Amino acid sequence: MPKTVLIVDDVAFVRKTLNTILTDAHYQVVGEASDGAEAVNLYMKLRPDVVTMDVVMPQMSGIDATRKILKYDKDAKVVIISAMGQENLVMEAVNVGAKDYVLKPFSGAEVLKTVERALADDSAKVSRPAPREQKLG
Repeated sequence: MPKTVLIVDDVAFVRKTLNTILTDAHYQVVGEASDGAEAVNLYMKLRPDVVTMDVVMPQMSGIDATRKILKYDKDAKVVIISAMGQENLVMEAVNVGAKDYVLKPFSGAEVLKTVERALADDSAKVSRPAPREQKLG
C-alpha cells in the first residue's frame, strides 16, 4: 500500500509540481489544500502519512496549521516547503514540530529524500542542520 500525502501550498503550480514528483515515486496524493485552514480540515478527514506544508499562505499560515495538526495528532509528519529567505519561518515551523524542510526552488530528488526521511524518522524532528540565512554583498 503506497504512503499517502497531503500537499499544502497556495500556489497551484507548486501543488501540481509536488503532485507529479510524489505520484511518479508511487506515493498516493490524497488531497491538496491552498491554505492552512483547509489543510487542517483535510488532515483530520484524510489522516495522510505525511504533509508537505508551505509556510506563507492566506487564511492560516503553515506554522499555525502545523501547530493545529500536531495538536490533533502528535505523530503527524509535516515537511515544510518554503522559499529561500524565509529561514526564520522554517525554523519556527520546525520548533512547533515539523519533521523536516525543503527550500524552494527544489528538485524532485530533494523532495523525495526529505519525505522519505520524515517517514522513516520517528524520533527526531529535523535530521539535518538548520538553514542558514544568506548574507548578500
